[in-house]
Amino acid sequence: MIVFALLAFFNREQCSVLISRVPVLYDYFCYFPQEGDVVFQSLPHGDLVDAIEGITHSPWSHCGVVLRDDKKQWVVIESIYNVHETPLLSWMLRSRDGNFAAYRLDSKYSPLIPKFKKDLLSWMGHPYDFDYDMTNGQSVYCSDLVYLAFDKASGEKMGTLEKLGDLDWKPFEHFIQSEQGGELPLARVMITPASLSNAPQLNPVLR
Repeated sequence: MIVFALLAFFNREQCSVLISRVPVLYDYFCYFPQEGDVVFQSLPHGDLVDAIEGITHSPWSHCGVVLRDDKKQWVVIESIYNVHETPLLSWMLRSRDGNFAAYRLDSKYSPLIPKFKKDLLSWMGHPYDFDYDMTNGQSVYCSDLVYLAFDKASGEKMGTLEKLGDLDWKPFEHFIQSEQGGELPLARVMITPASLSNAPQLNPVLR
């Protein structure tokens, strides 16, 4: 009865939003994070999001790494617009239809986590890389951030680098060209959220 009374204060649209968040809240309370966890989500639909998921045949269009901030709160460091920290719950609530997964580094990498964290934080404030060029050193996209920081901390490659031309780019040809000034950079090497999620260094803890 209390639940129905509370819902009475909201209109139908607000109720729908609240109900859609129930799986995310359930995951939030079931998830016991550790620093260094790599988290994945489906972002709300849009041309770029649909291209990332379609090209990689994966639900994952975004990723980040779980850390504790200066106040010991759980946050996700991510590159979206720029590199910054987002409270973990806010990050999870952003997920489309509650699509969220968390993966944990194998225990043998535990001694490297402080270095991994330091290398992630060294990118704070850098802009998002809409060219998906892993070599520019000034801007960085989401999976690029994770890959580069882990590589620097461990000397290992997380996930498999792939050329755009080896992925399913053709259905998104016009969008890619519109984003790249008419170019079609099929030889460009990138690391995708999908590839990171299959990295042998990671084990699923919530998906």
